[in-house]
Amino acid sequence: MSTAWSLHPQLAKDTIAVTDLPLSQLLLSKDANYPWLILVPRQAEAVEIVDLNPADRARLMTEIGQVSETLRDITGCDKLNVAALGNQVPQLHVHIIARRKSDVAWPRPVWGVAPALDYDPKTLQTFSDTLRRRLGPAS
Repeated sequence: MSTAWSLHPQLAKDTIAVTDLPLSQLLLSKDANYPWLILVPRQAEAVEIVDLNPADRARLMTEIGQVSETLRDITGCDKLNVAALGNQVPQLHVHIIARRKSDVAWPRPVWGVAPALDYDPKTLQTFSDTLRRRLGPAS
């Protein structure tokens, strides 16, 4: 018998929930250095993309595309970084990070370059509301 899905404690600590898509929970990183979203498929015990069945893999790719397009449209970023690393958090999750040539880490990867920067509460609310409006709840 498989265990019930729950969000890894580290992801819960570092993010806020934005909305649920058909397969994944969409999270927003609390680090305001970069517009940084994370998709977490609600599949217990999934560590790698290949752990998903073929239909769920296709659904994840669709959600990555939808979230990426929305993030690029909202931010006007120069580049999108999309990665499923999981070296520190084993639960399957996909980072979608809007990068600008002016950001603190450009052109390096974002990990470990700068301390996390807190969002201004109003900016955080506006950004998360815009994401919810554009991506909507799962149907």
